Amino acid sequence: MINGLIGRKIKMSTVFDTEKGEIIPVTVLQVGPCKVTQVKTHKKDGYEAVQIGYQDSKKLSKPAQGHLKRSDSRFKYLREFESTDIDSIEVGQVLDCSIFNVGDLISVTGISKGKGFAGTVKRYNFKGGPKTHGQSDRHRAPGSIGAGSSPGRVWKGTKMSGHMGSEKVTQQGLKIVSVDIDENILEVKGAVPGSPRSILVIRRSK
Repeated sequence: MINGLIGRKIKMSTVFDTEKGEIIPVTVLQVGPCKVTQVKTHKKDGYEAVQIGYQDSKKLSKPAQGHLKRSDSRFKYLREFESTDIDSIEVGQVLDCSIFNVGDLISVTGISKGKGFAGTVKRYNFKGGPKTHGQSDRHRAPGSIGAGSSPGRVWKGTKMSGHMGSEKVTQQGLKIVSVDIDENILEVKGAVPGSPRSILVIRRSK
């Protein structure tokens, strides 16, 4: 069985748990259907993996069209996943959210929301400067960025102001609250990275 699928974030909502009498915040995900586009083996590729495709595309390059010809598809997104029984998977096979069950723990990978240019207080939770003793304009300043004499430069990787967000983020340990196989909808407890309609990779936690 393959350990994940490609999907899309729909929205956030709430679900009422009648047993515990609690309101559970959930993220609604559309997961699949996906089609197997390639099965990679140790003999041919050096490792085992299953490549699947998601969302049809009208514009594809000639190499991409040739690659997807065997599965008779035109997908915009391709991802590789592990499989516990790779011999049972064939090119062209359609996979849906039925591979997941209520109560399963999953990890969701996506591109986080872009927040533009941000200062160090917002980007790295810097404390900022003192508000007393004449410090009138240092409340959100980064402070010193290194010594002058040695090394006489700013170290690479120093936390400074810059572009925030739009990064690959993985949220782990999310619990599946409900599975709708007919609509390929998963409701997952908690928040996942990305904005609505963004592409996500959903994997079953090991």
